[in-house]
Amino acid sequence: MTQIRTAPSLVACLAFCVAAATLALTPASRAAPAASAPAASTPVVQVTAPSGASNRAAIARAPKVGEPVKGYAVIIGGALKADNDEIWERMVTLAGGKGSRWVVFGTASQTPDRTSRRVVQLLEQRGAVAEAMPVAPQLRWVDLGKAVRDPQLLEAVRNADGVFFTGGAQERIVDTFKPGGQNTPMLDVIWDVYRRGGVVAGTSAGAAIMSSVMFRDAPSVLGVMKGALRPGKEVDSGLGFVGPNLFVDQHFLKRGRFGRMLPLMMAKGYKLGLGIEENSAAIVQGDYVEVVGGKGALMVDLNDVVTDPKVPAFNLTGARLTYLDRGDRYDLGLRRIEPSERKQRGQLLDPNSPGFKPEYTTEPFYIDMLGDSTISNAMGFLIDSNQKEVRGLSFDPRAPEKDPLADLGFSFRLYKGPDSMGWYSDESGGEEYSVANIYLDVQPVRISRPLFTPWRGR
Repeated sequence: MTQIRTAPSLVACLAFCVAAATLALTPASRAAPAASAPAASTPVVQVTAPSGASNRAAIARAPKVGEPVKGYAVIIGGALKADNDEIWERMVTLAGGKGSRWVVFGTASQTPDRTSRRVVQLLEQRGAVAEAMPVAPQLRWVDLGKAVRDPQLLEAVRNADGVFFTGGAQERIVDTFKPGGQNTPMLDVIWDVYRRGGVVAGTSAGAAIMSSVMFRDAPSVLGVMKGALRPGKEVDSGLGFVGPNLFVDQHFLKRGRFGRMLPLMMAKGYKLGLGIEENSAAIVQGDYVEVVGGKGALMVDLNDVVTDPKVPAFNLTGARLTYLDRGDRYDLGLRRIEPSERKQRGQLLDPNSPGFKPEYTTEPFYIDMLGDSTISNAMGFLIDSNQKEVRGLSFDPRAPEKDPLADLGFSFRLYKGPDSMGWYSDESGGEEYSVANIYLDVQPVRISRPLFTPWRGR
């Protein structure tokens, strides 16, 4: 039973849990689903994965384009460790368990042979049957135009239960499988695997291609916030496995990439964005997301955001952030978190309760809000604090003088709302938070140049 750092009684706690469960199962005023799966799909954790044999038996009737997707998109935030059994074994289980067939594309990699062979080895250690596909621009001896139409390679993919895209440069994947925006036969059969119930998984670059729009090459988060969002440069089309309504990004908390996600979502009309941390994965099926692995993911909701067009730089008010820790689920239609059982056994943090007793009372200021895991740490602090808000900055102290936007920085304000809620657990030996509905405002600010001068005394 959940321990509560608030005044509500045990009966109130039970009422909250029952209400949350009811909302998760009630098909009320749902947003458009992330993929073309049925709106009333079952949460990922409750779906029984088909056996490899039954999955392959479905090949007899090839699914048609436009049919509901039955498969799983496993989006891995990069830096996936070989000993992360939770992710590796879960992928194999979803594809049908031991004996399930996998094809591995090292297309994005600078060293595709070595990279794909390693993934094959790790899948086979978990009982799968895996094969590396020689389809990569860095394989100079391969004619890519022929490889994506090769009957033998197409048959190998068609008979697979799972498809894995390695990391590297995501533009290599898109340029190989969807050149000029046109599907190749290889991409069509990958979609067939996915629609009939198979797994499409990818790490790092292989995760970036999961949404309909992706970052092609945008190494500077601040650069994107300052306006670098050029088609074919920083931004490009992805392969769209999670559908048109969800944007995904990777290496997310480690590299502060929520800063670049926000401008892209605003520019492309996305209302929901999912950023996955390194060595972690988000399993997406229909309207449901489940987070597994090392850490977690950030859900960004821009449904109620407003922006001031009179301000001559990126700005927004009212973005809603939810941090999903490992084991948590999220309903994309209801826009609600479903905390893991571990968190429900822990402590419920309700800052709007009269009897709320927070852990923290200091007033921090974050000098680099785009720093390593700063956003998730700030959210965890705020939900367990007596502070109503926390603030921070982001700017480039080394911007060259010739840069016309050298003095442009951004102010971040995180604050609680009437629906802000958190869950805390130390069951695994560390302090772990899940945080729902923290609000964010971003405003441009002028940074002094130079930022500082030598101290001469009073």
